[in-house]
Order: sequence, then structure tokens, then C-alpha cells
Amino acid sequence: MGEVAAMIRVMPEGVDTDLAKLQERLERSLPEGVRVHGFKVEPVAFGIKALMVTVILPDTEGGTDAVEAAFSEVEGVESVQVVEVGLI
Repeated sequence: MGEVAAMIRVMPEGVDTDLAKLQERLERSLPEGVRVHGFKVEPVAFGIKALMVTVILPDTEGGTDAVEAAFSEVEGVESVQVVEVGLI
């Protein structure tokens, strides 16, 4: 069993959302066995910025479902979308 890198776009609830605090909450919400490889802020439109989160997780059945569910439950998150997935 290998590992998978996934890039996930996390949209905040609004332009007033503190992205640094959101990043901390996302890191704390990660399921066991998943680790963050990096964060990047991506401008979207009208002052809204998305957090692009790269995570490393085991290559198991269900893929990124657990991470998406965990991120969706975090305070300040509007939506979660997997952008890219690849084997390491």
C-alpha cells in the first residue's frame, strides 16, 4: 500500500474569514494517518481567497472521503473540493 497526495480547495465562508485560524482548524481536523504537506492561498474573485491544501494520505479504499468530510465540518468552511490526486 502506497501513499497519495491530494490537493484540496477549501473555500471560506466569506472575505472576513481569518485564513490563518482556518488553516489551524483544518490541521487539527485531519483524520489519523493524514498529514499536511502544504498550504497555499489562491485568489478567487471579489477579494475571496481559497486555501489550497495538499495532504498526504494512505492509498486506501475511500480515498479522500474522510478528509473531505473532516474539512467540511470545520468552522468557517463554505465548501471543499478535491482538485487533484496522484500516487507518490
